Order: sequence, then structure tokens, then C-alpha cells
Amino acid sequence: METTNITTLVFTFLVIFLCPWPSYSDSQEDFLSCLSVRSDNKTLISNIVYTPNNSSYLSILQSSIRNPRFTSPSTPRPQVIVTPVHESQIQDIVHCTRLNGLQIRTRSGGHDYEGLSYRSQVSFVIIDLINLSEITVDIEQETAWVQTGATLGQLYYTISQRSRTLAFPAGGCPTVGVGGHISGGGYGSMLRKFGLAADNVIDARFIDVNGRIFDRRSMGEDIFWAIRGGGGASFGVITAWKIRLVRVPETVTIFSVSRTLEQNATKLIHKWQYVAPNLPKDLLIAVTIRKVNTSGAEERKIIQATFISLFLGRVDSLLPLLEQRFPELGVRREDCREVSWVQSTLFFGNYPPDESLEVLTSRVPLTNLYFKAKSDYVQEPIPEQGFEGLWKLWAEEEADMAEMNWAPYGGRMREISESALPFPHRANNLYKILHLVYWNQSGEAASERHINWMRRTYAYLTPYVSKFPRAAYVNYIDLDLGVNNQDNTSYAQASAWGIRYFRNNFNRLVRVKTMVDPNNFFRNEQSIPPLYSWWKKN
Repeated sequence: METTNITTLVFTFLVIFLCPWPSYSDSQEDFLSCLSVRSDNKTLISNIVYTPNNSSYLSILQSSIRNPRFTSPSTPRPQVIVTPVHESQIQDIVHCTRLNGLQIRTRSGGHDYEGLSYRSQVSFVIIDLINLSEITVDIEQETAWVQTGATLGQLYYTISQRSRTLAFPAGGCPTVGVGGHISGGGYGSMLRKFGLAADNVIDARFIDVNGRIFDRRSMGEDIFWAIRGGGGASFGVITAWKIRLVRVPETVTIFSVSRTLEQNATKLIHKWQYVAPNLPKDLLIAVTIRKVNTSGAEERKIIQATFISLFLGRVDSLLPLLEQRFPELGVRREDCREVSWVQSTLFFGNYPPDESLEVLTSRVPLTNLYFKAKSDYVQEPIPEQGFEGLWKLWAEEEADMAEMNWAPYGGRMREISESALPFPHRANNLYKILHLVYWNQSGEAASERHINWMRRTYAYLTPYVSKFPRAAYVNYIDLDLGVNNQDNTSYAQASAWGIRYFRNNFNRLVRVKTMVDPNNFFRNEQSIPPLYSWWKKN
């Protein structure tokens, strides 16, 4: 590793402790000069580079921030944002950041829950992939190449314009960037039928620490394995995925049925744990729990569970199946709706199924509230008394905008080996929980109250969720699980959260990282460390 001199140490101290974001510096100026020298088109480079001196810098920075917690003036900001339009420009960015002692944060959609793609306590450059969003669908081969700056909604829309019977199994939020979603695994309403988004990737384009461009064949199977679920930002810059499209019926069925605690929701949720993971692969019934306002003269907040479903078939086949397997839910024909697959993506994205498909191409989310998230995996059904204690926490004011999303596993997820990809949470899990708490007030006090509520709720559930380790999903990144020291990353530090995200696959990820980026250039607060980086520095 290069030795850091005293001047750099002093500058770093000033940046971190005295300034809300890095000011214009020699390293920034040298970086820009380097880019200019390496570029064949100086005008083009100037059109994609933004510094704090540019009038559009702040709007570019905030355009993809999906958690307002990280928009305050005290949030560390990048010295430079670059929005490349070609892979060769990323090669130049990698070269020039390394040459000038800067780091890189790569952003495809900005939905990372802790904002690690656009904030850091070190001097850094954002590679914002928003301009790399081309999608090419091959109907005959049933594949597509999608650049990693495209959103899931853009991908769904593009597929729908070519076919009513081809689809891609990925997430429900249409503004999520394809790059980060797939590199962390990526799940959605068809995971029980087709597995994760990453399970359906067949090639990729990848730029390493030396600026070399690889495809699957040239990068080798170890790197290709690591970037499909291990978090691509630890290894390099992924610029495109080649995905396998899946066949779906022309007509699918959706429904949404809500029950409050007064309407027996606790017993229904308890029964759901036994039923949902064991249904046929074509049927997913997820659960969302939140508080809603009662109607009438005395308005109050009550807890409601909403059972949300996608069935890859018609309603006449769905209703007898539900009557046999989950009659307590009481789903009626009028609760169901037959739609196309792409209309079901509108439904899971919280749009009406009749909404114009064009909304899928928008990068603007429906809401943009402050939030904190955590995740869990459940391997044994939670007893009813466990829910009763949970509802007491949910009675508190901080839970007024809280939410739990439960995604059932089983089906295809049981059939894929834990080691097939870095994502290990397969056969032994009944379902995954996404814990969310939202709030709409700015300021540290509001953040602290709601985050503390989330941590207490998470602690309460400890006896009921996975153990040794208590597992978590890397795409719901959670800095409460541990943070790397940027200048002194150790295997032991990273193990604190790495084993939770990747279980037995963590050690293989470390070996791949050691091979592809031994000096740990691509790093963040929860990146995969190389095996030897800590010893080399000490």
C-alpha cells in the first residue's frame, strides 16, 4: 500500500471534522486534469463532470437520494460527480481516482438504505450510472442486456413493449437501479417460481481496479459468482447485466385483502406462516403490516395486515386453491383481478393496475420520507403470543408510519443451493422480514426517536428469528451490524456483518476480493475486505 503523507493526513482531518463536505482541493483539481488529459473529447467530459462550483451539482447529487436523512448540510458530499455515457469514461475515472488518492462510490438508483453510494467520510468521487441505461431485448433468445443505470421499471416497461409472455423476476419498486438490485441478489413477486434476479443473470460487463473491462468468460467464474449477490461495489464497477427472461402466462391474477387486529389479523398472520411457504410455486402471498386510520367520529390508528398476492394463472384456478389451502383468509372473486404481468408490476409498485405503463419509466419515487430499515429471516413460525408483544411496541407513536413486509420463501428458493451464489438465505427460511419505520420531520431528535423504536422492536424479535448468526439481507444494508474502519479494514471487523449477510459464503467472497482488488481500492463502510489488507497496513 502507498504511505499517506502528513499533508494528506492534515487535509483529511480538516475535511472530516471542519467541513460539511470536501472543498475544492489539489486532489480534485488533479483528478479533473487527469480526466481531461485522458479524454479524446474535452467538451464531452466537461458535460458529465460536476463539482461543488457547478450550479447543477446539488440537484445532480440529490436527484437519486432516496432517504432524506442523508440530504442535510452535514452529510459528507463528493468532491466530484461524474455521469459517464460510455464504459471507457469509467476506465478513466478509475485510473484518475487511484492516481489522486480519491475513492469511488458507484450509484445506479440511490435506493441503498444507508446512502453508501453517495456519502462517505473520505474524499471521494461518485460514478453516477444514470446515463448508462440502455436495454436491448432479444425475443428469440429470451434474453436481454440491461445497463446497470437503468431502473427496474424501465426494464419491465421495455420487456412489455416486446412481449406479453416474457418477464423478469425482480423487485417491486420501479425506481430501484438494476445495478445495485441484482448485485445484492434482488427478489420480487416471482421469487417462489423463478428465484432471485441474480439467479437469472447469465453474463455481465465488469471494470476492475486496473480499468480493464471483462465479460463472464474473461473475468472467470469466481468473480462472476461474487458480483451476483455479493455486492458489486466491493469488487469493481458493473456496467451491464445479461439476463435470462422467464415465460409467464398472458393473464395473471392479483389480489389485496386487508384485515385489522379486530378482524382476526393475528390468527391469519400466524396461519400464513405455515401456508405461504408451502403453496405451489405459481402463487405468492406476501404480507404488509402497517397502521391505518379508523373512520368515524373518533379517529385513531389501528394495526392492519394486508395480504398481497400474485398468481401466475387465472382466477378460476386460484380460488379453489385458496379455498383448499387458506380458507380462513376469505378471498372472494371480487377481491381478485386478472391482468397482464406488466400490470402486476404496477400493482406491486403501489400504482393502480390501470395506470399508464409510462409511469414505470419515471425515476421519481411515489414518496421520499425519512426512514430506517432492518431485515430478518424466520425459520420457525412465530407463536401467537410473540405477535401480541409486537403489537404493544406498534401501539407507540413512533410506529404510526412503521411497516413490516413479509416475503414467503419455499418453492424455487428451496431448490437452489446456499452456495450457488453469495446470497445464502434459501431452503431453511420460511420468510424474510423487512422492517421499516418512516417519519416526516427533519432533525436529529426525530431521527433518534424513530431509530431507537426500530432498534427496540428488532431486539424484541430476537427469540423468534434466525440465530447463529441472526441473518440479514445485504440489499437492506444496516450499519447497526458493524462498520469498517476505512483505513484499517480487518477480516474480523467485516465478519461482524459479513457472516450475517453471506453466512458460509463470506470467506469465499473474501478470497475473490483478495484476488481482484488486493489493495482494497473499492471499499465502503460494509465492503468485502481482502484477506491481507489489515496485515499489510500494520
